Amino acid sequence: MDLQTLTYIVVGATFALYIGIALWARAGTTSEFYVAGGGIHPVANGMATAADWMSAASFISMAGLIAFLGYGGSVFLMGWTGGYVLLALLLAPYLRKFGKFTVPEFIGDRFYSKTARVVAVVCLIIASVTYVIGQMKGVGVAFSRFLEVDYGTGLLVGMAIVFIYAVLGGMKGITYTQIAQYCVLIVAYTIPAIFISLTLTGNPLPQLGLGSTMVGTETFLLDRLDQVVTDLGFDHYTTTARLSHLNMFVYTASLMIGTAGLPHVIIRFFTVPKVSDARSSAGWALVFIAILYTTAPAVAAMARLNLAETIEPEPGKYLAYDERPAWFSNWEKTGLLQFEDKNGDGLIQYTADKDTNEMVKVDRDIMVLANPEIAGLPNWVIAIVAAGGLAAALSTAAGLLLAIASAISHDLLKGVFTPDISEKSELLASRISMAGAIAVAGYLGFNPPDFAAGTVALAFGLAASSIFPALMMGIFSKRVNRQGAIAGMLAGITITLLYVFQHKGIMFVQSTSFLGDMSPNWFFGIEPNAFGAIGAIVNFSVATVISRMTVEPPEEVRRLVENIRVPTGAGTALDH
Repeated sequence: MDLQTLTYIVVGATFALYIGIALWARAGTTSEFYVAGGGIHPVANGMATAADWMSAASFISMAGLIAFLGYGGSVFLMGWTGGYVLLALLLAPYLRKFGKFTVPEFIGDRFYSKTARVVAVVCLIIASVTYVIGQMKGVGVAFSRFLEVDYGTGLLVGMAIVFIYAVLGGMKGITYTQIAQYCVLIVAYTIPAIFISLTLTGNPLPQLGLGSTMVGTETFLLDRLDQVVTDLGFDHYTTTARLSHLNMFVYTASLMIGTAGLPHVIIRFFTVPKVSDARSSAGWALVFIAILYTTAPAVAAMARLNLAETIEPEPGKYLAYDERPAWFSNWEKTGLLQFEDKNGDGLIQYTADKDTNEMVKVDRDIMVLANPEIAGLPNWVIAIVAAGGLAAALSTAAGLLLAIASAISHDLLKGVFTPDISEKSELLASRISMAGAIAVAGYLGFNPPDFAAGTVALAFGLAASSIFPALMMGIFSKRVNRQGAIAGMLAGITITLLYVFQHKGIMFVQSTSFLGDMSPNWFFGIEPNAFGAIGAIVNFSVATVISRMTVEPPEEVRRLVENIRVPTGAGTALDH
């Protein structure tokens, strides 16, 4: 069976599964719509959380980034996985014990202020909309390649699928759909990795294959990759930092605390029955996430090696353009891979020298999707990878859109403007908000703004600078009051946005090396995508200073903080 037909069958079957689950698990109450009724098993919630968390950025972009950044790309592995540990240990169980539906609801109650709740909604929407742009764009890109439709058609189909299972099912439908999507995406990610690891190293486990010797030689895979890329003029794969060590540290910190502050992930811990289940589901989610995140470095290294050795099979011997393989032609059609015969010799020369490099564009996002084709894997594997990429983008998009819709319907409409609204009317408003959020996300997918074109890391920076500090201080500090929390959130997200927009033209280095010159105007050489950690420091500092200068929170609020932190049945410090 040809690849095109097989891809239609596999992707179509997965979409039918998602829609069927949504119809079966349709939400009938606001509790089911927002938190799936609070009755999801910890293992199931862990799997759904993993799917919610592992977006198109994790499935498609992360390994592509590492493939071209090498050691410098470790910021994404360390930041995203480390951030989830922070979330599991410092936020998830306490927010679950609070027992409400949304992050802005916690902030509004903890800081006894509707204004604080509104500010949290604004910060949530800014971060979530920035993030969802990348997901919708990923849907369009994947469709445009594997289903051979134009980008716009692919995006519209993706919007329709998300509309059906997110609007009808709410969190209940999304949860069970995400369990299915996790199964699809993890199979799609690991099977090609196993095939390629076996081919290159003889080891079926990619995690071990990365540190193994090449088949038939005594040369280690990473040593071979270092040799290949340096022969082409690129930096060493295993030793080059991203811009500077300070920048790597701050970037990692920004991704970590941004991860812990992303509302669409936090809300998942409201769906389990007990506080202990929140801890358990966080542990299971880490296990499910680790399967992909420990595989990604191997996928990245092997993809970069396969690409380089396909273009230059022997030192000084280049691939003739007229004899280019089918995968090369297929990706040329998307515009994500471009060739220019600069010297007219008909050969594809791939080097770090811009004057002689004829691979004028190798988009990092093609590496995971093209890798099975480059390696010559069977068509059924390539079709599964297509389904996996779409599952990753759709699962996170649904979670983000639900977070946005909940913020509008539950936090703004019911929480601020019309507190007496009936449950039926609130559920209708939630579905209308979700539909509106999908429409806005689709529009931004068609017309992505310049500041979000390079990376979704900006969304993590915005969450890091605004939401994470407010949650941490709300849980662990009885002294921070509403004035401090509001001022801190506004200061953190404002300084981050100003820094990003000031440098938006150089926000993300769009080159195959991703190691272009630093702007002399960058604060201590810190790139804009990493500035969220600095914004978080500003948030903490402003909130602390303003709180010390103003009146203490009321006694009942301080008791609330104690109650959140102390395990159920243990009493509170204020009782003794």
